[in-house]
Amino acid sequence: QVQLVESGGGLVQPGGSLRLSCAASGNIYFPNRMGWYRQAPGKQRELVATQQSGDIPDYSDSAKARFTISRDAAETTLYLQMNSLKPEDTAVYYCRFRDGAMGGDYWGQGTPVTVSS
Repeated sequence: QVQLVESGGGLVQPGGSLRLSCAASGNIYFPNRMGWYRQAPGKQRELVATQQSGDIPDYSDSAKARFTISRDAAETTLYLQMNSLKPEDTAVYYCRFRDGAMGGDYWGQGTPVTVSS
């Protein structure tokens, strides 16, 4: 089992920035892929960005220019730096951990982000 704890969400004005964190603990095997997804009210959950351990990140088109995903040196904490936030970025942001070798697929509880003036 892997536990994921997200933090960093909140209310921010348009044009502002937030940094989300996701700390993974438990039975962590490498390689693995961690990522951020988001779900806006009334919409399906969508990919924001992911990063395989030891590899470069992948971004959705909507996140490419404004968001940066990264992992700490131990590759057990995932970050999402979000800049130039827009009202359409309002959503619950979820962290996901996938371990291909062991077949694990875990989600965090989500952290809400509201972009509003």
